[in-house]
Amino acid sequence: MTTPAEPRPAAPPMPSAARADAPPPRPAAQIVLMVASFALFCVLVPLHVALYSTPIVLAVPLGAALAGAGLLAVPRPRAASVLAVLAVWVLPPVSMQGGATTWPWPWSVPAMIAFALFVLVITLVHGWRAGAVPLALGNLGPLLAAPLLGRSDSSAADLIVAASATAAVYLVAVLLASRLRVGEELDRAREVSAAEHERRLLVEERTRIARELHDVVAHSTALIQVQASTARYRIPDLAPEAAAEFEEIAAGARSSLTEMRRLLGVLRTEDHTPELAPLQGVAEIPELVESFRRAGASVELWTDEPPGELPAGVDLTAYRVAQEALSNAVRHAPGAAIDLHVALGPEAVTLRVHNGVPPSPPPPASPGPGTGLRGMQERVSRLDGTLEHGPAPEGGWTVLAYLPLTADPQESA
Repeated sequence: MTTPAEPRPAAPPMPSAARADAPPPRPAAQIVLMVASFALFCVLVPLHVALYSTPIVLAVPLGAALAGAGLLAVPRPRAASVLAVLAVWVLPPVSMQGGATTWPWPWSVPAMIAFALFVLVITLVHGWRAGAVPLALGNLGPLLAAPLLGRSDSSAADLIVAASATAAVYLVAVLLASRLRVGEELDRAREVSAAEHERRLLVEERTRIARELHDVVAHSTALIQVQASTARYRIPDLAPEAAAEFEEIAAGARSSLTEMRRLLGVLRTEDHTPELAPLQGVAEIPELVESFRRAGASVELWTDEPPGELPAGVDLTAYRVAQEALSNAVRHAPGAAIDLHVALGPEAVTLRVHNGVPPSPPPPASPGPGTGLRGMQERVSRLDGTLEHGPAPEGGWTVLAYLPLTADPQESA
């Protein structure tokens, strides 16, 4: 029997400066970032031209580079870092050449806000390493420009304020980024755990089906082996050729039993306890219905008298389908009336389980898809039968199974 492949664990986040798996920002965040970048550009350029005597031919490209660095940091972090650092390095020497010293220098307020916005975006999207390098280089440029241009005394306070503000923004971005990363990792861990749980349930269900099919087929095969081995003693004057044929049939049956026991040994787990009770069938469905009634469910049963002995696989599958369908009805529609019809015809067994609308809203379903319907589908398909399920026109839910009596079970192992 084939089992689904093991789910691969989620890859850890890349620690490099530019994470390849960085999720794109939401459209609302992109719009806010575009508006903020445009507003900073519209304020920074005229302010530097009017108050800092920055030539307009330099103010426009440098303002665009610094204001747009935050927007460019999402898809191109390295290019955005180069533009932002270049802008904060070039702006101080080309500003304040007119002599006014009352304005903050070497950082203007719009330039500091634009650089802090860039640090915030690149750290949130691409990690702390991606924001640490341009933060250090961006503060180093104005720090070197002050003594070189003879403004170290008057600009010391401005440098401290700018460095402290950008560093504080960086620390806030690191904390937020760490919180977002932890949330993403928890979500991925939940998805992997749910997938593993689903895979384990599916494997257990298939293994249980394989064991039951083994019991059914082994019973018939053992009966064939016994009949073939004792043919020479039960049939008088049996021809030697016919006796040899019976011996070959018995030998083939014994070989099949050995192979099935070997297969069951592979499928059996260490914590599996052998089931010594006889396999259930259509005759045990009334007892099954009584157990649900004792649990408080309202179940009505309509069944026919069997036309004869049912094939073991069909008998067991009919019981399992009825059991799973009743369990689903009780679980997903508590308090609703349930009707179970078992039609035993000469060619097929037909089961119909219908539950009405529950009197109160059902409890929320457990996360992830269940394996009950899938297990029923696999059981029915091995008998070349059909299984239909879905909402009924009159309300509620209906499960309809058709199990032909002439089909041989299909071994998938």
